[in-house]
Amino acid sequence: MTMRPIRIIGESVLRTPCAPVTSFDTELRDLVADLMDTLLGAPGRAGVAAPQIGVSARVFVYDAGGSRGHLVNPTLELSAETESDDEGCLSIPGFFFPTPRALRATAHGFDQYGEPVTVSGTGFLARALQHETDHLDGRLYVDTLRGEARRRALREIRSGRFAAPDAPR
Repeated sequence: MTMRPIRIIGESVLRTPCAPVTSFDTELRDLVADLMDTLLGAPGRAGVAAPQIGVSARVFVYDAGGSRGHLVNPTLELSAETESDDEGCLSIPGFFFPTPRALRATAHGFDQYGEPVTVSGTGFLARALQHETDHLDGRLYVDTLRGEARRRALREIRSGRFAAPDAPR
């Protein structure tokens, strides 16, 4: 099992949009395996995106809402209906903030072999698909916060009092 270190907020790879994957080769399959190993070994997990382990590639894995898998070069279709629920991130360990997300999401992309994949979900799975796709675009969930929740989140993050993650760093 190859668990990779999780990058923490402040590292530029988390704020840089990822390059699309163009080669569906052994290197990509190794990346997907490392991402899944990292996800399954991480506490409180729903997904891990490639930039969270320092790789600028449009790839993520997920284990949420009874579904487990991966997506390469995903695009999202989102419902107009939204919900707000506490959300956290392995790259901002120990913090959870009420985060608005679309209630339903459909992700279109490819698997590690280049075959088309579509994943649709509501609730927790929809939230995970949106959260991980945001990572690929250089966004963190705290970027979606507004008002007092955003002010509180930024204060907490600036404090630097992150909980020590159980996953290797």
